[in-house]
Amino acid sequence: MSVHVFVQARMGSTRLPGKSLAPLHGRPALEWIVERTAGAPGVDAVAVLTSDAPGDEPLRALCERLGVACVAGSELDVLRRFADGVRQLGPDTVVRITADCPLVDPRVVGELVALYRERGDLDHCAVATGAMAPAPGLKRYPDGLDAEVVRASALLLADERATDPFEREHVTPHIWRRPEEFGLAILQAPEDWGEERWTVDHPADLEFVRAVLGRLGDRAGFGVRDVLAVLDAEPALRALNAHERSAPTQVR
Repeated sequence: MSVHVFVQARMGSTRLPGKSLAPLHGRPALEWIVERTAGAPGVDAVAVLTSDAPGDEPLRALCERLGVACVAGSELDVLRRFADGVRQLGPDTVVRITADCPLVDPRVVGELVALYRERGDLDHCAVATGAMAPAPGLKRYPDGLDAEVVRASALLLADERATDPFEREHVTPHIWRRPEEFGLAILQAPEDWGEERWTVDHPADLEFVRAVLGRLGDRAGFGVRDVLAVLDAEPALRALNAHERSAPTQVR
């Protein structure tokens, strides 16, 4: 089984344009994500999926400099972009990561891939995070550690069938909205950290992530518990991104 991480990235953003290339502890955000996911257990390759729009040329140029595969496709039909990535690169399994998650934990991604492999009957498996709507008893990782594993054939089927604009834009809803048809699972955290917010969506988020990487960025493969230890030692860091949280975007 070949497992490829597909990092979904673009330069356009309503709240924080250019965040995919925002400098973080000496490197652009996208480079951090590529490096960290490449080190996840069970991952065979990493590719960046961006658009073919002129504004995303800097992302394509970064991929060339890093020697990372890049698939440039539809700017708005992101599901089609992922299906094109499957057709061009040929993985059996895709790990979807978005470019607003520079603190993505390689070990959590590895656990997600391991759960998918162990079950054997899954089409979609996601990390429970603070981006999801709370549910009784659901233990979530911090918002910003989001990841999904998807069977490549399920992505191609979704691309063939989906007509809802929401499903075209957000890639996987056609699958996880249909539990009667697809095998689904959730990877929960050891305890509920869902109130932690480590994603990059506002200028304050960038300041927070820069501060974290300033303390941990030189430590290879640091993970969620390392970040939590920093925050426990320096509670003032949490105030850097204590702005009003946006509503959850994913509901399972």
